[in-house]
Amino acid sequence: MRGSQLGTMTSPSSASETIDNWDSHWSDFGEAISSNPAQVMRHNLVIRLFAGERPSPKSNVIDFGSGHGDFLEKFHRRFPEMNLLGLELSETGVQISRRKVPAASFLTADLFKPPAGLAEYEGWGEYAVSCEVLEHVDDPVRFLEVAGTYLKDGATLFVTVPGGKMSALDRFIGHRRHFDRELIRKVLEEAGFGVTKVMLAGFPFFNLYRLMIIARGDKLTTDIKSRSWLFRTLLATMSRIFLLLFQLNLRDSPFGWQVVAVARKKPSDLPASDATQHQPSPTAI
Repeated sequence: MRGSQLGTMTSPSSASETIDNWDSHWSDFGEAISSNPAQVMRHNLVIRLFAGERPSPKSNVIDFGSGHGDFLEKFHRRFPEMNLLGLELSETGVQISRRKVPAASFLTADLFKPPAGLAEYEGWGEYAVSCEVLEHVDDPVRFLEVAGTYLKDGATLFVTVPGGKMSALDRFIGHRRHFDRELIRKVLEEAGFGVTKVMLAGFPFFNLYRLMIIARGDKLTTDIKSRSWLFRTLLATMSRIFLLLFQLNLRDSPFGWQVVAVARKKPSDLPASDATQHQPSPTAI
């Protein structure tokens, strides 16, 4: 669970305001998200893929849906000279992020109603990350098209999205859909990106972790909100166990429920289907 947003393209309603209220969600779930072993797993996967690109030490990197800064905090420790920009819909998330990663720039931004300060970053990003964001967006193709405005031609985008079944907690925090290998490829290509890699990571222990969350149903949301000593102790113990087990996960298999994709923004005069022929493939992890 990460669940950052940059705009959902929904009509106002009491239901959408509840599931997309990330100022509230970060207050309720921020601690649980930061200690979530699944988040650690996917961040490690993205950073490893990024390192395989052998980027320039001072590249420009955008985190679309930077949440409360956990990814960029870890990324900055690994790549301290990179120029970092985090874009996040939630002002609460941005405030927390600025405290965590003072070296990065963070903006409160709805990509569909961009603030004036975002214009200076058009065509700026050489690399970008979108971790657990697209499942929250009504139209992920349009979202990625708008995000592409802030990327240079040929920029590399790393995407993670959930696969497998949806839990009650997923629905509560606004998941519209989960993805598979074919769907994430289709979305990226329709948005003008050439896909170089799609992985289904996490089998078998991430799948087991997800099945436990699904089995807990609506009670998990109540557990997290309660912040009871017993639940926090159980959560910390389970997180340590699964962090160890996740080291044994397969990074790609037909069965993994963590979808990870790497894509490149095509030049404006190049069809998306041809973009991968003009860019080197990332190093396999």
